[in-house]
Amino acid sequence: MFTQFGATADSLSKASTLMFRIGTDAHLYDDPEDVNIAPLLDSKFDSEKCEALKRLLALIAQGFDVSNFFPQVVKNVASQSLEVKKLAYLYLLHYAEKRPNEALLSINSFQKDLGDTNPLVRAWALRTMAGIRLHVIAPLVLVAVGKCAKDTAVYVRKCAANALPKLHDLHLEENSSTIEEIVGTLLSDSSPGVVGAAAAAFTSVCPNNYSLIGRKYRRLCEILPDVEEWGQIVLIGILLRYAIARHGLVKESIMFSLHGRERPHSEKDDSDDDFALKNDASGTSGKYDSDLARTISRCYIEGPDEYLSRTSYANRISFEFSGAKFTSGRSNDEVKILLQGTSPLLWSNNSAVVVAAAGVHWIMAPREEVKRIVKPLLFLLRSSSTSKYVVLCNIQVFAKAMPSLFSPYFEDFFVVSSDSYQIKALKLEIICSIATDSSISSIFKEFQDYIRDQDRRFAADAVAAIGLCAKQIPNMARTCLEGLLALTRQDFSTCDSGSTNGEAGILIQAIVSIKSIIAQDPPSHEKVVIQLVRSLDSIKVPAARATIIWMIGEYRNLGEIIPRMLTIVLKYLAWSFTSEALETKLQILNTTVKVLSGAKGEEMQTFKKLGSYVIELADCDLNYDVRDRARFLKKLLPCSLDHGELEVDTDCLPKQQDLPQLQDMNLSQNLAVFLITSLIQSHGVDTLGEGVDGTDSLSGSSYEESASDYSSEQSMTVSSGDGGSDETSSAGEVDNTDPLIQLSDTGDANQNQNGAPQSASTDLEELMSKRSLETWLSEQPGLSIPSTSEQSQLCKSSARISIRDISSRVKPKSYRLLDPANGNGLKVDYSFSPEISSISPLLVSVQVSFENCTDETISEVTLVDEESSKASDSSESSPSHKDVPTLVPMEEIASLEPGQTVKKIVYVCFHHHLLPLKLALYCNGKKLSVKLRPDIGYFVKPLPMDFEAFTEKESRLPGMFEYTRSFTFVDHIGELNKESSNNALVKDNFLLVCESLALKMLSNANFSLVSVDMPISAKHDDVSGLCLRFSGEILSKSMPCLITITAEGKCSEPLNVLVKVNCEETVFGLNLLNRIVNFLS
Repeated sequence: MFTQFGATADSLSKASTLMFRIGTDAHLYDDPEDVNIAPLLDSKFDSEKCEALKRLLALIAQGFDVSNFFPQVVKNVASQSLEVKKLAYLYLLHYAEKRPNEALLSINSFQKDLGDTNPLVRAWALRTMAGIRLHVIAPLVLVAVGKCAKDTAVYVRKCAANALPKLHDLHLEENSSTIEEIVGTLLSDSSPGVVGAAAAAFTSVCPNNYSLIGRKYRRLCEILPDVEEWGQIVLIGILLRYAIARHGLVKESIMFSLHGRERPHSEKDDSDDDFALKNDASGTSGKYDSDLARTISRCYIEGPDEYLSRTSYANRISFEFSGAKFTSGRSNDEVKILLQGTSPLLWSNNSAVVVAAAGVHWIMAPREEVKRIVKPLLFLLRSSSTSKYVVLCNIQVFAKAMPSLFSPYFEDFFVVSSDSYQIKALKLEIICSIATDSSISSIFKEFQDYIRDQDRRFAADAVAAIGLCAKQIPNMARTCLEGLLALTRQDFSTCDSGSTNGEAGILIQAIVSIKSIIAQDPPSHEKVVIQLVRSLDSIKVPAARATIIWMIGEYRNLGEIIPRMLTIVLKYLAWSFTSEALETKLQILNTTVKVLSGAKGEEMQTFKKLGSYVIELADCDLNYDVRDRARFLKKLLPCSLDHGELEVDTDCLPKQQDLPQLQDMNLSQNLAVFLITSLIQSHGVDTLGEGVDGTDSLSGSSYEESASDYSSEQSMTVSSGDGGSDETSSAGEVDNTDPLIQLSDTGDANQNQNGAPQSASTDLEELMSKRSLETWLSEQPGLSIPSTSEQSQLCKSSARISIRDISSRVKPKSYRLLDPANGNGLKVDYSFSPEISSISPLLVSVQVSFENCTDETISEVTLVDEESSKASDSSESSPSHKDVPTLVPMEEIASLEPGQTVKKIVYVCFHHHLLPLKLALYCNGKKLSVKLRPDIGYFVKPLPMDFEAFTEKESRLPGMFEYTRSFTFVDHIGELNKESSNNALVKDNFLLVCESLALKMLSNANFSLVSVDMPISAKHDDVSGLCLRFSGEILSKSMPCLITITAEGKCSEPLNVLVKVNCEETVFGLNLLNRIVNFLS
């Protein structure tokens, strides 16, 4: 219809670009090869010359060589137009070095312009002359700079100061004194702008000529707040170096306490220096220690730890500090003036100025005055994101030297999501440095979130930070150790990746941190070492295994248990040697030699054979590092270990006949038998031959027989971890197709991982991996730290059970909607029903019970939604209320006879609203206002799934989609008391706790029970490790919602329960978590 408006997107974009270019010089870049430039340069009109020069500068910006126009541009230097003259100066600055001969032709014009009445022309001429860096015109430039340094215009004097570094770069040694004299003149200028430029020239030309500063020091300190920001940074550095070189360190400062040592008769020296300074106004007779000033400045900038650790500087710095002068910050006026001049700059808008001023106070201010730098730095940290890294680097130096400065503000260093990895790492270091007894609990809570961060490299750093906090605060070492040991038992402990960027890095850092904590007090951590050694069979990360193996050799003589388990440990390491990584092999070699060097008595021969076998394997290894280490260690072995023994050492490894010696002590079998026996007792079966008290004497064969008998008598399927076949049979009235409990061992999930060579027999692999490792602890059941559950650390075996007909015992909780006293004898109760509505999947089913408590008939009973009726009445004049909770109209009850009860199912769409729904209840023609309170536990529907699907969905919802809370659960205690009073049937305590938790959960929320993991414990009353999993789907979003409940403690006592919710909807997940904790606690 309108063809003129049928423009494409490309043409519209071009039109928009043209509109923005109107009134600008952007058109100069369109035709770079315009041939009209030369005639325009020779034009009589200044506007055409200006156009030609702009086009030349545009070509220069695009990278074209336009030096062939140099002679024509030089002629325009003498133009009377300021714009033409400025553009010509810019062109000459760019090509003066390439065309020096032509540039010399314009010197006369420049000298003439230096006398122009316009200060801008004088400044441009001087800047252009200084920019032409030719030795031929350097004397002329020096004379021009000296003349302009005394010019009446501030801008000209500032240009003279900026020209001095350019002259200095020409290496005019014969004129260096003249240049320094001009610098001194400009430092005395009354204009702050000139002083800032002169300070930059001083830093470039003569940074150590402090005699130029002496007489002007006080004025420079006074004018410092008025200097431009970048000039303030340079001037602060000059004044600081002068103060250090003139007076030395301040005795009361932190820098002096860290590195300074007073000389004998120091007070006398100090007074002499002050007297010399007061009586010599010029400052020329004062002694300046320039090396000390440079050392202090460099030490501050690089950090004391890094700078002083250099071997090339160590001796020299020690000498400088030991022989340095020092002064008092309270009596020295010049130090006071410097601190007063820099104090206002702590609140400057420029972050670099704030950091420079903070550095002055850090080096020169007394300790009690240093605290004034804290709040400006923290304010800068919050307000300036671009300079955050630099500010944190300075704070890190301050926090390491004086942690008390920033310890009250530890929360300011908590990591936020927008921080980069480098900033996160710096914040972690600072937090570790300033942690105190009062703040460590909050810091640990924060670290728990960091460990779940999606950046696994940062999570590993957070784990390392826990170890650093433990070293800094020894009384928290035990708490740190608990958390670190818990990390080593996570699922990623079986990760076989050697990369430190993933889950393996977290495990490595956890074990390294544990290692550093143990090193502080090895005797009190013997059980921790044993626990780590026992976890060797499940940890597959090479660096983590190497660290644990190192601890075996380092603490080989610690306590009573470790020396006795060395034989089995070395057999295990020898058997797995060929399948280990490089770093693990090297540590196995080192540990073997360490153990062998300290062996005594009967075990000496066994250790010799093991050592010989390991060294022979290493001597034939494919890696040359392992072969070289083996040949080196051969020379360190005792003389009795000759070559003859090396040839027969292959018989030292455990054989099949060694198996019965450890089978009787197998802890895992004993615990499995106890679980099966307890389940038998819970169903009234007598015993299985040995019973609970006789489980310690059961061998492997008796275990299999007992399991078989149990399965045949109770119609239960038992999956044996030893590879036995499943046996099922029917007995009595029990249905074979629907077993009451399905039992499967989940403790051996990681049994067949690399730890032994492929050629070994099945029984021998079991001896070297599982049974031997568990036997180490058979005589010491309590190896974990006291504050955690002992059995949960000792053995993580568990049985996954499924309880039949749990849903038939679920009784939804009932709520009162209308009391008979208020409803004229009508009682109305309601409960949320798990029934899924056939009308819409968004509706929640509510079962409402109407009961007539009077002697008369009640008629016309119905429920109406007040809010929806109001919204429908006003729908013509207002927008529709889409998110308002609504009630599907209910069928009216015509009449209720006395004592009659009628139940109705009503459907409500809550839209995730948690506020009560206002309803109107009509009966006998009267209206009664009631409130229906929603339950978020029924905003979901059951989502049946198996355990594998549950774990797969849970792995997709980590980090920010995971929410946890802990509480105390006591409902099971009442059930246990009821069972103890009932002599007819004694139920298993574990099953009672499982049922109590499951029924409580399913009676208050519409979820599906996925699985129940029951712990296999040596203590009959220890329920630690119990885990229940529930799954559901949000009605409105069709998103999965997963719930995991774990319990710790004893059956007869209140349990510590942890609830974890995995859900993509953050608000819904947090509200659901709070609801679950409320009804479970």
